Amino acid sequence: MLGFITRPPHRFLSLLCPGLRIPRLSVLCAQPRPRAMAISSSSCELPLVAVCQVTSTPDKQQNFKTCAELVREAARLGACLAFLPEAFDFIARDPAETLRLSEPLGGKLLEEYSQLARECGLWLSLGGFHERGQDWEQTQKIYNCHVLLNSKGAVVATYRKTHLCDVEIPGQGPMCESNSTMPGPSLESPVSTPAGKIGLAVCYDIRFPELSLALAQAGAEILTYPSAFGSVTGPAHWEVLLRARAIETQCYIVAAAQCGRHHEKRASYGHSMVVDPWGTVVARCSEGPGLCLARIDLNYLRQLRQHLPVFQHRRPDLYGNLGHPLS
Repeated sequence: MLGFITRPPHRFLSLLCPGLRIPRLSVLCAQPRPRAMAISSSSCELPLVAVCQVTSTPDKQQNFKTCAELVREAARLGACLAFLPEAFDFIARDPAETLRLSEPLGGKLLEEYSQLARECGLWLSLGGFHERGQDWEQTQKIYNCHVLLNSKGAVVATYRKTHLCDVEIPGQGPMCESNSTMPGPSLESPVSTPAGKIGLAVCYDIRFPELSLALAQAGAEILTYPSAFGSVTGPAHWEVLLRARAIETQCYIVAAAQCGRHHEKRASYGHSMVVDPWGTVVARCSEGPGLCLARIDLNYLRQLRQHLPVFQHRRPDLYGNLGHPLS
């Protein structure tokens, strides 16, 4: 079953900025094999992105099969870029299994995704690959690596998660990502794609606005937070954090999420979504694995930034330059 949502004009924004055009966007929430889709002709020239929601397990080949099915469906529906969540490759039962299942970027699994990108002719945001880096032999730890592939299957950017999730949330169970993972050493400059300039982040990074501000000041128009939020933090913080990052950076936010029970030790919240620069949720996945689609209107983004020029009004003389622009 397909659910269509039409975003109405924002009355308050129209009052504040009478000259600002508010686009009416049709967005789609779909299960893995929808049969049909209707898109209004007025929006067909805008780039379409797909946000994939999955339930990864320790079975890497089954996970790839599920992701590939969604990516092919996204391509069929006309998306130019598909986003997969953190740990799209697998979610293991313990740190030892995580390390055993990990691969280098040049391994078999990334080659399969490169072939998939070429086959479908679209870009892929692989939101959190368990990467054995060049220092694997010395550290015996991995990186949580966000990989961006172009439509020819080439790696155009990699970002290694800089903020590791070492937390103990009552009712959700402890998580110590640093047991198996090294923090990344740097941010990645925004990358030009058919949908706009994308800034890469991963899950827990969303709690650090300095990162999103740095990416926005470096030219990002879309920020992406592939995630695997838990059952306690998800309902409490997921949507509000995504909307906050969108409003303060005046960027589109694309958040592909893990959902459901991965195994006996772990479950994820889901609720993948796209948020526009005004902070409105314009697309959202339904329960379970599936995808949602949204169009990216960069003219709308530029008009909003022109009418609300918050980055011109910052006062680093008072509070320092939070989120230093990338060099």
